[in-house]
Amino acid sequence: MKQVRLLLFFLTFTFSSIAVAQSVYTTQTGEKYHKTNCRYLKYSKKEIDLKKAIALGYAACKVCKPTASNTKPSALKSSNTTPTNTASKNTTATQCTGKTKAGNRCKRKTKNSSGRCYQH
Repeated sequence: MKQVRLLLFFLTFTFSSIAVAQSVYTTQTGEKYHKTNCRYLKYSKKEIDLKKAIALGYAACKVCKPTASNTKPSALKSSNTTPTNTASKNTTATQCTGKTKAGNRCKRKTKNSSGRCYQH
C-alpha cells in the first residue's frame, strides 16, 4: 500500500510539472528574453512563456542567460497571452524630440513610443 501511495505521489508530481510552463520576461521594445532579476528589465517588464518567446523570435539575453532549467515556472495561461505590442519589434529608431540645454534638438536616436531618448 505504501508503494502505491508513493507511486501515485510521483505520478501526480510528474503531471503537475508538465502543466507548468517556464516564464521569462521581455521588454517593450527589446528583442531578447530575460530572467526575472535581469538588470535590463529595470524600466520595462512583460511576462511571457518561454516557448512563446522563442516562437515569436526573441533570443536569450547574454547577461542573465535564461534557459528552461533556470527560469521560474508559472502556471499555464489561456491562449490570449500574446504580447499586445508585437509591432514594437519592427519599429525603426527616430531622432529624439527632446531639446538640449542650448535649445537645439537632441541628436540621439530612440525607439521609445514617446519619441524621447533615455536622457529626456
